[in-house]
Amino acid sequence: MTSLDKPTEDAGQVRTDDARAVTEAALFEAFGGVRGMVETVLPGLLFVAIFTVDKNLHVSAIAALVVSLVLVVVRLARRDTVKHALSGVFGVAFGVLFAMFTGNAKNFYLPGMLYTLGLAVAYLVTALAGVPLMGLMLGPVFKENLSWRTRNPGRKKAYTKASWAWGLILLAKCAILFPLYWWADTTQLGWVLVALKIPPFLLAVWLTWVFLAKAPAPIDVFAEMEAEERAEKEREAALAAESGDPAGGRHRRQA
Repeated sequence: MTSLDKPTEDAGQVRTDDARAVTEAALFEAFGGVRGMVETVLPGLLFVAIFTVDKNLHVSAIAALVVSLVLVVVRLARRDTVKHALSGVFGVAFGVLFAMFTGNAKNFYLPGMLYTLGLAVAYLVTALAGVPLMGLMLGPVFKENLSWRTRNPGRKKAYTKASWAWGLILLAKCAILFPLYWWADTTQLGWVLVALKIPPFLLAVWLTWVFLAKAPAPIDVFAEMEAEERAEKEREAALAAESGDPAGGRHRRQA
């Protein structure tokens, strides 16, 4: 290695490290981080824990719903984003309604299981269609919107792989949970479901990070639009200066 090669390699390593750091931060934001995982697990954990002790559907359901609402209030008080907590509230609310109306405690978990199955199918179908759901979700987070579809094939490939990973992992999770819904009792299903909340999620997030960290950098379409606006203003200012009427260009634009 020559002395001229080393700075180039070091700069390339720095760019790679920066890209990975940006990817980690974006995924952390998109999927809610540690707090998001806690908000996902806690209501279901509270439901199954209370139901295991006293078999009281109403107390278990109300406790799960109350803790979900408390999590939203805490986020509002801290002026944090509430999208993850709100999604948890809606999921718990649907579970409570299903369980209360049917009188079957196992139905508390059914809406969430159906949502997981639908999400798995959506990941797989969109990956097959060439419009991977992961790209639709993360494109705005990376400020690239849909530019990866036509202008960045490496990103599209990474998003497709990530969507396949999420779809297959969630499908495998459903393959475990739905037989238990029919054959196991409420407490068995509940504890298995709680146990399967985090590990598959972490595996899918890690695989997404691996695929995106190796992909080309995203195209910042917002920065491009801002650059175009600045260039347009500079062109107009130059034309106005050439005509000797700095205000004229502005008046003509307004007209």
